[in-house]
Amino acid sequence: MSNSIKDNTDTLTGLSRRRLLQGTAGMAGILASGISPAIGQEKITLRYLGTAVNQDKAIGDKFEKDTGIKIQYVAVTTDDVTKRAVTAPNSFDLIDTEYFSLKKIVPTGNLKGIDVKKIKNADKITPLFTTGSVAGKAVGDQGTAPKKVIFLEGEKSKVFAKSPTQFMSLIPTVYNADTLGIRPDLIKRPINSWAELLNPEFKGKTAILNIPSIGIMDAAMVVEAMGLYKYPDKGNMTKAEIDLTIKTLIEAKKAGQFRALWKDFNESVNLMASGEVVIQSMWSPAVTAVRTKGIACNFQPLKEGYRAWAAGFGLPATLSGRKLDGAYEFINWFLDGWAGAYLNRQGYYSAVLDTAKAKMEAYEWAYWMEGKPAAQDIKSPNGDVLAKAGAVRDGGSYEARMGGIACWNAVMDENEYMVRKWNEFVAA
Repeated sequence: MSNSIKDNTDTLTGLSRRRLLQGTAGMAGILASGISPAIGQEKITLRYLGTAVNQDKAIGDKFEKDTGIKIQYVAVTTDDVTKRAVTAPNSFDLIDTEYFSLKKIVPTGNLKGIDVKKIKNADKITPLFTTGSVAGKAVGDQGTAPKKVIFLEGEKSKVFAKSPTQFMSLIPTVYNADTLGIRPDLIKRPINSWAELLNPEFKGKTAILNIPSIGIMDAAMVVEAMGLYKYPDKGNMTKAEIDLTIKTLIEAKKAGQFRALWKDFNESVNLMASGEVVIQSMWSPAVTAVRTKGIACNFQPLKEGYRAWAAGFGLPATLSGRKLDGAYEFINWFLDGWAGAYLNRQGYYSAVLDTAKAKMEAYEWAYWMEGKPAAQDIKSPNGDVLAKAGAVRDGGSYEARMGGIACWNAVMDENEYMVRKWNEFVAA
């Protein structure tokens, strides 16, 4: 913990002195927040289970400074987040997981429905999650679109509701739409289709993501773009569709198409920055990381659309008392703007756009969210220059990008079979 945070905290009460000194108005706010001001109460620590990618020290530090509640990050892999939710729901107080994992977690009864009446900005959550639309237009919902799994029938329900209710499975945190990353300086021609990933022109200089449930969605985008097959639902393939997809990948691999199958964020950055790979599955922050090295890299909009993903906060069914109040306070704080602006500045999108906008400079919002040329240099939260004045964000505006979703990350009914076949591709 930094000294500035430590000095600011009254350890007896877990409330910052600053808030206590705000007098009766401050005290009213404290009481409303559900934290008892009683002297001698132990400070609340929330165990936050998720992947390291979403666990940002700056967010935990800022929340503690604002509220006196400590965040203890428990970082595990995506698969292990789901495993813990299913087998050890008492090992965390707050879960940050992807929407596609809910089909495995919710039927166990280990998640508590989040009461939207206790979430101040619930009505401002982007309709992408609640109705599956952006700017009034429906987006692609193949795979696990959040609207299919975001509402529960009740607080203790093990089934998803077909229409909006008072209880949400997860409150959205971050989301984005993924596409291919390219090195425009090395390719030197327009790239506008997923099919280019398997174009022999780039033999030995392509890479695909080696996380089966996501990699196979990228592969399906390629198969469709090549005109080989049109899937009824890329996020829930039959065994025959899985076979076709994997066969296409194995043929390409044996022909020497792939330089690498990457699993790790940093690996994808290094492959691209070195020039060993010129086109690959990529995540937006990885493209940003390549650019901060002064190397040209585009997160390329493609005519077939994007593969989207989304994560959210959930509460274990057993959470109660002050910890439950603290978890609700964290979720409300997270949607209040500071965290949203912080995430937007990294190329992610936040759940409540209005509050994030209020915490960003007008030129930042114009660049990140409206697709306008940067009026001045665009910097990351830690001050690195991400884009020079005059640059335009890849994919343009929020509306253009999130409105261009073709499918969502998913876990298939035939998941075990798919993973087995994917491993055959990796071993081929």
